[in-house]
Amino acid sequence: MKQYRLPAILLAVFEIAAVGLWLIRDNLFYLFNFSYIGLSISLGVFCFIKKYKYARRSVQLLVGLYMLIYLGIICRENMQIEGFWYYLFSGVFEAATIHYAAAKIFGPLVFGRGWCGYACWTAMVLDFLPYKVPKEPRKKLGWIRYITFAVSLVFVTALFLFKAGNIEYIMFWSFVVGNIVYYGTGITLAIAFEDNRAFCKYICPITVFLKPMSRFSLIRIQCDKEKCISCGKCRRICPMNVDVTDNSRNRRNGTECILCMECVKACPRNAL
Repeated sequence: MKQYRLPAILLAVFEIAAVGLWLIRDNLFYLFNFSYIGLSISLGVFCFIKKYKYARRSVQLLVGLYMLIYLGIICRENMQIEGFWYYLFSGVFEAATIHYAAAKIFGPLVFGRGWCGYACWTAMVLDFLPYKVPKEPRKKLGWIRYITFAVSLVFVTALFLFKAGNIEYIMFWSFVVGNIVYYGTGITLAIAFEDNRAFCKYICPITVFLKPMSRFSLIRIQCDKEKCISCGKCRRICPMNVDVTDNSRNRRNGTECILCMECVKACPRNAL
């Protein structure tokens, strides 16, 4: 039963958050929201342990479509980074601020960039493209993410400074338009670089939050040096160009690991 400890722990953590926020905020929605996400992720990890081929992709669809369609379109909540700035400047701890605190600011201390591998609705679409294994070495374009991060901050700041009217309406349509731009840019970069995750590596502004916290994540891919035969399969198949054979926190692209487990599945000696 030890192999099922991780999905059980993950489910327990999400349920604690679900009940805690339900009681603190006096809103039954949080009980449903975090229970659903926790159950989806735990089920995905369980299916991975049982060697179900599409375990991670199933979780991506379960969580990603829920965030995009239900929360974003039906509930009209901007769950992109602009929504986080909006609620933060409004002094309200709900919706996007809770989401970012749990998934992208403090959560990565536990699961690193697991959000990118299992729940991101942008990557959910990009991972359907055929360029799953990078054809070329990683390019030095990561600085672009800081520009997109700054643009989102300036955009929302300007709305508050100029006291824009009907700001909730603007936030909703910025979510819709923002996703269209993200998908268009992500697909274009994937085709140009033959790399599904090019957008994640170079453009995505969320990584500005994720990278520093991911360095200290508790859940990490570890390499058993006694079993490793240095065949290089794990490095070649990694969509984020992470050197998983190095167990130090300074390993190459270490904060980019999305816990997709492709390296674990590719290892011929079960060293990971």
